[in-house]
Amino acid sequence: MAAFALFICKIFMTFLLFTAHSSAVTVSIPDAAPEGAPTVDGTLFSLSIEQDRWLDWAGNSTTGRNQFFNTLDNIIQFTGAAPQLRIGADSEDRTDFKPGVQDAELIIQDPDECTPYHEAANVTVGDAFYEAARFLPNGTHVIWGVNFRRSNLTAAFLEAQAIGKAFRTEAMKDAGVILDYVEIGNEADLYIGNDSRDEDFDVAEYVEEWTTFATNVTAAAGIRRLAYTAVGWRFCWFISQCLGQFIKVGGDNCAGDNDLLQDLMTKTNIRDGLDGFVPDIKAQGLDYVLGETNSFAGHGSPGVSNSAGAALWALEYALYGKEIGVTRLYFHEGVGYKYNLVRPLKSHLAAIISPRLCTRLRLVFYFMSFMIQPTELFVSITDGSPLDTPLPPHIQPIYYAAIIAADATGDDGDTLLSVLEIDNDNITVHGFFDSNGAIKRAVFINLEGHFSDSDEERTSVHIDLDFGDSDGPTTMQIKRLHVPFADADHSLTWGGVTYETEDGRPTGEQSMTTACVSDGFDIRATEVVLLSFS
Repeated sequence: MAAFALFICKIFMTFLLFTAHSSAVTVSIPDAAPEGAPTVDGTLFSLSIEQDRWLDWAGNSTTGRNQFFNTLDNIIQFTGAAPQLRIGADSEDRTDFKPGVQDAELIIQDPDECTPYHEAANVTVGDAFYEAARFLPNGTHVIWGVNFRRSNLTAAFLEAQAIGKAFRTEAMKDAGVILDYVEIGNEADLYIGNDSRDEDFDVAEYVEEWTTFATNVTAAAGIRRLAYTAVGWRFCWFISQCLGQFIKVGGDNCAGDNDLLQDLMTKTNIRDGLDGFVPDIKAQGLDYVLGETNSFAGHGSPGVSNSAGAALWALEYALYGKEIGVTRLYFHEGVGYKYNLVRPLKSHLAAIISPRLCTRLRLVFYFMSFMIQPTELFVSITDGSPLDTPLPPHIQPIYYAAIIAADATGDDGDTLLSVLEIDNDNITVHGFFDSNGAIKRAVFINLEGHFSDSDEERTSVHIDLDFGDSDGPTTMQIKRLHVPFADADHSLTWGGVTYETEDGRPTGEQSMTTACVSDGFDIRATEVVLLSFS
């Protein structure tokens, strides 16, 4: 094996002699993970799902499980952990429960150019709507939203009762799907604009009303602090309060361009936006969760949110977020949304009251995002025009970000994550360490955009690795995200494998190269490289 590795190294070094580089940079690899480095697992990339079309994601009582939701299982195959789901968002405040309804009845606005797929104006659901959670992968943890906007205790009581009933069924227990929290209301700062509250509705009034609401709902539903401990779930609430804008990059959901995409991908834009939360994260000492996150408001910007460049943005956004103290990110999903993530709408403060840990608090911030189209589409997601041929279920480029993060994390359950410094304005580096602190893998992301309309040659940077005085690894495997262009919306591959298939399952022959660590490697503009050390 050693002789073979040396032979491979010589071939790789010969190749380097004939390869031109636009620049070169050295990255120092520490001999141990920094103190306090967070543990990362398969729930880092989790999903926030718009509630109105929930059954298009999970499946329903007639058709059964939506097999395309196997895309969640792809992540489990790498990490052994299921992404968590938050089901609710805007349409949770438009939902009513009605006994006898088969699955769900929706009233949806016609598509238009800027918003081809609107949230339902009204959602009426029955028991089967909540029972469909049994179709999720075993071990999935769920947050479910109920209607607060209408100030109707009866409506919220019926929803909460149906949710509790669904998660106490034998089918749900057998499926191993766990209800963690119930969320009461979404983006209450918008209630004034939609005439559900008086114009003088403020934070103090909101908190008072929410507290009364939550107390009465739990009492009416017969929910007590220890009532459901035996079946493995707890009943909690979110209090949401608008705190302000998140990131400086701006745009809209009607038109996007490559300049906007490069703004989204820019290293300083991503990190500066997240760094604004660091004082709160460290001061409060609580779990920070980005509960609904993505690119642009209004379901995303066409040509930006649904592009390959957005995948690089999402990967950097999630990994760096974890490194500064974010516990988990729920990327927002909705049928037909363009999403990717440029300027999250607003952040929200959320306090959770847990019967099992009744003094525990978390801060939860909401924004928006998009990975998967789970069902057949009949109008274009970019301009609302009718499609000659329905578009089958498919993944979006951002899905590759979740796959890469899962691949780098692995299934050890104790992988440590840390940002590594690099003297380059476009490239970021993230180290993945074992429980003893030794480097296992490293992800390099080149956020410089390479666009289809550019006449310039695609640039590359040569990376050398410096392990200091320690005996670092001698060989490494190199795996790459192939991206045709930053503005491409398909034809990506991860290590030679594509997930752009009919069932969302990977296909293709895996492609990795083995090289000498001492020789370094090249990374092109708009590319991700995973190094695995041995």
